[in-house]
Amino acid sequence: MIESFQNEKIKYITRLMTDNRFRKKEDVFLVEGKQENERALTFGFIAQEFYIAESIFNEKLPEGKVHLISEKIYDKIAYRGSSEGIIGIYKSKTFDLKDFNPKENSSIMIVESIEKPGNLGAILRSCEAFGIDALIVTDAKLDFYNPNVIRSSVGCLFGMNIFNSNNDKVYAFLIENGYAIYTTIMDKESDNIQARDLKGKSAIVFGTEHSGLTDFWIGKGKNTIIPMAGSIDSLNLSNAVSICCYETLRQKME
Repeated sequence: MIESFQNEKIKYITRLMTDNRFRKKEDVFLVEGKQENERALTFGFIAQEFYIAESIFNEKLPEGKVHLISEKIYDKIAYRGSSEGIIGIYKSKTFDLKDFNPKENSSIMIVESIEKPGNLGAILRSCEAFGIDALIVTDAKLDFYNPNVIRSSVGCLFGMNIFNSNNDKVYAFLIENGYAIYTTIMDKESDNIQARDLKGKSAIVFGTEHSGLTDFWIGKGKNTIIPMAGSIDSLNLSNAVSICCYETLRQKME
């Protein structure tokens, strides 16, 4: 039972939790919570060790190397409260677009330069829930293994095809694989998302909340908007992606 904050293992896991660069250097990441750890294991991620507070966890211990820790220690190292007494350390995987083999009616979402971990997690959750084949992030400004990405996605990160690339490579991939491209740009040529054909291979591209899509995407797809009836003229990025994910599923179910 580890009960000291000065224990080297506790110092190590605390640094993994708070230092993105160190986490990348070690090539590992942390997973809190029962459901999140179950999803990581189900989708083939390799656990190196677990830190468990038995007074909170109260279940059969997972297979593998387990360190028992006091509840006081768990409260200190946990990224969030009430995460069910289990933290796993897992080997990282790469997110290379060349590893993606799209299916015949593949639907993907593309987001440029996303910065907020909570937004990425929410987008992953929507993509998984509505059956989107892949999420591609171009020029990502964050670490996909950030604890808040995992938390806000409720572990959906582990079961989704998610890739990090740049605009040039993504556009070449879309053309090579025959995707219909829909760019979320509002102008006189724009049409509502319901009018776009999302039943076959389709890719919807989103820019940042602050400035929208970059000039790179102008003229590279059909400009598409979400119809709105209120006085506000924009949505949170994760909400906009979620609406488009649902519309994609709705059309495929017709």
